[in-house]
Amino acid sequence: MKTSMWLAMACLAASLPSHAEALKPIELKDQELANLRGRYVMPGRIVSFGIVMSSTWQNAKGDVIGATSTLQVQQSTIKPQFYVSMIDEKGTGTAPGSAPSAGTGVVTGGNGLATTEGVTQVVRAAGDNNAAYNNVDINVTKANEAPAIQTQGNALAANTPAVISNEAGSMSVTSSGTGVQMNIVANNNQGSAMQRLAQGGLMQNTTLLGAGNRVTNLTSLNVVLRENVPTAGALSGSLDQLKGLRTPGF
Repeated sequence: MKTSMWLAMACLAASLPSHAEALKPIELKDQELANLRGRYVMPGRIVSFGIVMSSTWQNAKGDVIGATSTLQVQQSTIKPQFYVSMIDEKGTGTAPGSAPSAGTGVVTGGNGLATTEGVTQVVRAAGDNNAAYNNVDINVTKANEAPAIQTQGNALAANTPAVISNEAGSMSVTSSGTGVQMNIVANNNQGSAMQRLAQGGLMQNTTLLGAGNRVTNLTSLNVVLRENVPTAGALSGSLDQLKGLRTPGF
């Protein structure tokens, strides 16, 4: 073999360690990964973004109290706005005028739930024959046109709760700089339910102290992605729309 060939092979072998070191995988820290959340889709591809939150409480008598809150953002949206529809249903499970027995259960602890991050779903029960359901849906579809805007209910004013009460309990929905929160306090010490969407996190928390209750906390995130690549103008417009979500705390 020629001397020049040996020299070439020696130089290649000597250079391999430096190339291998350069291509060595770098482990990302949790904090760095957290900063990547929500940045995998360019805003120009988002045709529509919507949120539907619903909380209901049904007592042993069949009385139901609750609320549904919706938000939808698309190109024509000037200011993101939540709309609230209250749920008030009369039960027929027992004789008129009678009420479920007062709850006697006791639930302790749970102070750390106020500081959780991400999605937190909690059910704590100290009664009999109860049912509680927490669920989060993320629906992603593709289309070049946004769906019709749903504005059922009344607009939710910032820092002004929407409230309702009946024989099942009391319901309040509040929008503030930290997000949207739904609270149910059941009558006769039956328990409470809370659902909060704020600052990149979702909390669904139910505490049951009585018997025969049915509780649901549901949140659905609906995203429509554009089929075609957007123009520069459409990209800028979509960014302006999403900036409006900062006010309610998202």
